Amino acid sequence: MTNPFGGQARPAPGLPQLPTPPTGWPVGSYATYEEAQRAVDHLADSDFPVRDVTIVGVDLMLVERVIGRLTWGRVLASGAASGAWLGLFVGLLLSLFSPDGSFLPILVGLGSGAVFGMVFAAVGYGASRGRRDFQSASQMVAGRYDVLCEPRNAEQAREMLAKLAMGSPGGGW
Repeated sequence: MTNPFGGQARPAPGLPQLPTPPTGWPVGSYATYEEAQRAVDHLADSDFPVRDVTIVGVDLMLVERVIGRLTWGRVLASGAASGAWLGLFVGLLLSLFSPDGSFLPILVGLGSGAVFGMVFAAVGYGASRGRRDFQSASQMVAGRYDVLCEPRNAEQAREMLAKLAMGSPGGGW
């Protein structure tokens, strides 16, 4: 039995499971992960033994997309919101053990959480001294996605994916 990183799914006790390169023969190459996923889905829909298939991202890149400008207002609002959530959680827990069943612990937790969240966010943003005045989201992407298959079924997979590529506009390898 194998896992997505290769090797045994259950390593011997006491031994670390180290990443290993994927195995198999290339049966398709795609520009996007969505296309590679569609190819493997096609194989699965055709009752192909997909346990022999691996999608491999090649030429990996870390892409950081800038979402917007970071201002003191956004920093404080974000800190207050995240602190309020934590405060709400703590307040709810305290209200469970409140003998009179009032909503006061919830309100106190919410308010104090918002204040502490704003303070911690302000300290963090102030410490950066304007070196990073933007928000961003990072993701790992590949230049291309190869579909590999174990040799025993690679030719069959290649034929099935070739038929898929011929039958659909813009798809394939």
